Amino acid sequence: MSEHPPIPIYSRFETELQVRPDDIDMNKHVHNSRYFDYVLAARYDQMARCYGMAMEEFIKAGYSWVVKTAHLEYKRPLGLADSIIVRTWVEEIFKDGVTVHFEILKKVNGKVCCTGWFDYKMINIQTKRAEKIPGWIVEKYSV
Repeated sequence: MSEHPPIPIYSRFETELQVRPDDIDMNKHVHNSRYFDYVLAARYDQMARCYGMAMEEFIKAGYSWVVKTAHLEYKRPLGLADSIIVRTWVEEIFKDGVTVHFEILKKVNGKVCCTGWFDYKMINIQTKRAEKIPGWIVEKYSV
């Protein structure tokens, strides 16, 4: 018998996005800042579609998420008109936050273009301060 409690395994979800002309920088590939936007767009989609709790519902309950830390590792460039898959998953849930890992892949060949993670803090919209994640939200993310 193990001395450590089992580590929860959370579901991975995917969102397909398209590189747009305004994503391209002077080097003719996607600007590094757009990768943040891709993950944000995917999480917004996945909150509603996969977790059953749209961001609007979250805000209506008086909460929001803020980024505490972000780590991105670029593997290969994305270019104009590339279709991409943004795969994200909750890696760990803390008292007042979550760590979300991600991969961004080229749809045409499945090659990984970027990997990383975000530490998000849950805040109370009124106080703008971190707040303990209620059990009903932990349950929504524990799929």
